[in-house]
Amino acid sequence: MNYSKLSLLVFFAFSCNLFSQTTGSKNASVTLPVVTLMDIEPAGNIVLNFTAPTEAGNTLINPVNNTTKWVNYTSAVAPGGLSRKITASVNQVIPGVQIKIQAAAASGAGGGTMGTSSGLVTLSTSPVTIISGIGGAYTGTGASNGHMLTISVSPTTYANLSAVINSPITITYTITE
Repeated sequence: MNYSKLSLLVFFAFSCNLFSQTTGSKNASVTLPVVTLMDIEPAGNIVLNFTAPTEAGNTLINPVNNTTKWVNYTSAVAPGGLSRKITASVNQVIPGVQIKIQAAAASGAGGGTMGTSSGLVTLSTSPVTIISGIGGAYTGTGASNGHMLTISVSPTTYANLSAVINSPITITYTITE
């Protein structure tokens, strides 16, 4: 018997077993919760005061538009879910005065499907959409992130005006599907 052929055959059989691979698999579970968070930054009140004219016959002087507030949000929608929107309303109206708001396009940090501004809208006690089409997104947090809000007031009907001092108006913002 030729031992060199037998040893070569044995060596070849062992070498195949020494270099073989095995694979396996393991299931992993990932959970992404539905998230709907929104806030207005920075915290605190704003003041919008009309100025009395200095010459008889002139109109009231409107306050300068306020652009110090930003809306920030985080949104993760359910599979097949609808996009979200942000609405705004006031707790009361002042006769003869319009309160308007406009959300700018999203800017700053963040990513995803940001919402679209509805443009300049007049606020009332019924919610009105100011941003729509929010998908899975985050704006970043704080001032200079998200949508800058421009809030303005102006007289509409002088016949309905009456003097009010420090009339607190609350603007309520809501994010919904």
